[in-house]
Amino acid sequence: MATNIFRQEFKMLLRSVLTWSLAIAAVLFIYIAMFSSFVEDAELLTEMLSRFPPQLLTAFGMENAQQMATVLGYFSFAFLFAQICLAIQAAGYGFGLVSVEEREWTADFLLSKPVARTQILTSKLLAALVGLTITNVVIWISSFVFINLFRGGRPYDAGALVLLLLTIVLFQLFFFSVGLVISLLVKRVRSVTPYAMALGFGMYVLNVFGDMLGESTLELVTPFRHFSPGYILQHGAYDLPLVLVSVIVIVISLVGSYLLYNRRDIPAVV
Repeated sequence: MATNIFRQEFKMLLRSVLTWSLAIAAVLFIYIAMFSSFVEDAELLTEMLSRFPPQLLTAFGMENAQQMATVLGYFSFAFLFAQICLAIQAAGYGFGLVSVEEREWTADFLLSKPVARTQILTSKLLAALVGLTITNVVIWISSFVFINLFRGGRPYDAGALVLLLLTIVLFQLFFFSVGLVISLLVKRVRSVTPYAMALGFGMYVLNVFGDMLGESTLELVTPFRHFSPGYILQHGAYDLPLVLVSVIVIVISLVGSYLLYNRRDIPAVV
């Protein structure tokens, strides 16, 4: 029964997974394809960017204009937009994992089957994680292929790129798990999209305000700061205390989700 739930859940997600994967790959392609043109006018662009307010440059990850002329420096700018897409996708899957059945009045039918709630949630969770992994793999392949296609012979540190791409797993899990636990805390999620957009963009805005205002406390909240591309590429390492914050949030959210789901009062069709 649990296997059937996994298959059904994954089948329902597959079209969305493919759409998100191709969309993020397209975003990376568009940005990385412009790298050669960007570097040719790097000095002119650096002069132009120096006239913009520092807060605006920070918001778009362009505070270090000279670093932008390197392969990975420019990729970190493109990767920021990929992170926003990843956040919305993962949050959407978290918010919709359980709420979709309550919204469509099929939850009581599922729970009437001879399978424990823990098994149901685990099967659904695994299906969502497989979908997110597919997106992750597509981004890995796209990043290496597009960088090598458009870097114009310029060198880059493949190890640093791997460090950056490895953050995708925890980044996805953060938004997925937080979306899931929030969906179980509220009475009913009528539409997944507004919640996912609010969580994804909200965390990004907090990161921007943290940079603009110099508020270190905001760093503890948003994974956009925990897995900052600029920091990782500059230091060749992770900011481990902030990464640990994400791990703790993920563990608490997943454990809390199981506890809430097991105790949740599921509405039935009358």
